[in-house]
Amino acid sequence: MKKMVIKKWVDKGTPWVWLNAGAIAISIIMVVGLLGLIAVKGLSHFWPKPIFTAVYQADDKPYQLIGELVETEAVDHQRLVDLGVKVPPGFDEVQRHLVKTGNREVYGTDFRWVLGYGLIDMSYPAELVLLERTEWGNFYGYLVEVRESGKPINSDSSQWSVLVERLQRAQELQQKIDYIEKDEIGVINYEVERLRLKTRSLELKGQLTADRVAEISLQRAQLDEDYEVLQARLNELYIQIRRDSVYMEAMDGSRHDIALVNVVRTSKPNSLNFSGKVSYYLEHLHEFVFADPREANTEGGVFPAIFGTVMMVMLMSVMVTPFGVVAAIYLREYAKQGTLTRIIRIAVNNLAGVPSIVYGVFGLGFFVYFLGGSIDELFYPESSPAPVFGTPGLLWASLTLALLTLPVVIVATEEGLARIPRSLREGSLALGATKAETLWRVVLPMASPAMMTGLILAIARAAGEVAPLMLVGVVKLAPSLPIDGNFPYVHLERKFMHLGFHIYDVGFQSPNVEAARPLVYATALLLVIVIASLNLTAVMLRNRLRERYKALEN
Repeated sequence: MKKMVIKKWVDKGTPWVWLNAGAIAISIIMVVGLLGLIAVKGLSHFWPKPIFTAVYQADDKPYQLIGELVETEAVDHQRLVDLGVKVPPGFDEVQRHLVKTGNREVYGTDFRWVLGYGLIDMSYPAELVLLERTEWGNFYGYLVEVRESGKPINSDSSQWSVLVERLQRAQELQQKIDYIEKDEIGVINYEVERLRLKTRSLELKGQLTADRVAEISLQRAQLDEDYEVLQARLNELYIQIRRDSVYMEAMDGSRHDIALVNVVRTSKPNSLNFSGKVSYYLEHLHEFVFADPREANTEGGVFPAIFGTVMMVMLMSVMVTPFGVVAAIYLREYAKQGTLTRIIRIAVNNLAGVPSIVYGVFGLGFFVYFLGGSIDELFYPESSPAPVFGTPGLLWASLTLALLTLPVVIVATEEGLARIPRSLREGSLALGATKAETLWRVVLPMASPAMMTGLILAIARAAGEVAPLMLVGVVKLAPSLPIDGNFPYVHLERKFMHLGFHIYDVGFQSPNVEAARPLVYATALLLVIVIASLNLTAVMLRNRLRERYKALEN
């Protein structure tokens, strides 16, 4: 009787329902847990951490220690003994702390491990100052004085107020310098290069006459004159910005004169209230999203990587959609359904399983060297031997990923076309429409949700690919964005940054692993958000199309 009940229960399929439900629940928990870990590890990096000072006596010679407590772990006593660390008896397990001491130009490293029992007289003085710098990492210490041209600044205000005021002034000057160097001088350099290429082009064509040489020389002279004016302004600004400095005392008692031009921001983390901490957090979060990277990508922001990722995905989508849709239409609507067509479908399905690095090698050989080299020979001979399109860049990366995701779009579109009832086609033809009109006005609009599904899957795969991009255009640090104010405004031949490669570079190629680790989590979370945003946009468009043509399907 019991066996019959169990058999009846199994025959109903209840165990498989519970098994599938359990597998789905476990998958959801794992995904949510992973995203939660990434979010906590990444977003907590930007919250201000208190700075402590203590005397460390675990070594032979005690010394003062100043820094941020980053991580704590328990270490077995025997393991420390094996490493040659002297541990007092009575400790079966020892707490050790990873401390960020900064001041890399003084100590040679930003981080150090210290044993918990060696820290005594730990305190958090409100006067401890944190300087975030463009190089050498953070500086922790005590503010001694603010200087102007090497002399102390006498003011009725506190030295901290003077520091904040002078730092704001230095940042305003730096903004002016950046604008002149990147925008105004950048335009002049672009025009100078354009004149050089024009001269070379006329020379190759045998059209470099004396009149044209004089005309080009006159334009070049005007550009040189404009450059001299801007260079004079730059020299004045550099004199002003290098005038101010801050004199700081490090934990070893040494004092250092730090130019404010190298300081990004300053703060006293131990004296911040809650609103001050929130402001500090939002400021750092804004910098991470909208600023350029610095310090070998371990500091600053990732805006160029965000921009490059989104632009590459958009270009890839524009390229892959028409080719994938046309191929699917031909296979489903026009091709004779026979052995050859079945072989083509098998080949398309197999292409979806080809390793992405193979597509990268193909893109490098065909798109970059063959196609790009041919374009340079035909249209840019004056640039030789420097390549224009014959080098990895944004265009070739987008085309490579379009080729990689093409099978997904073809399969999804073909499945959508197969679901359109035959009666709709026959009804359209019976009313006098041609096959092309039926396809364009009836079939394709109804199959558009399936096309969008293919595009969504293509975006999800392409946005996270890294291996092929390493061969066809992505770089560690791009000097300029693919879009600027110089004609033709969109420069598809330029190299670009990508969030996926940024994660790889920061996580595995960084010279400062401990400093880079939190940014790996933060960048990974940002990549997930970018991919989810792109996919949600496509999903919303697909749902609108599906609602629009639902009545016609019924």
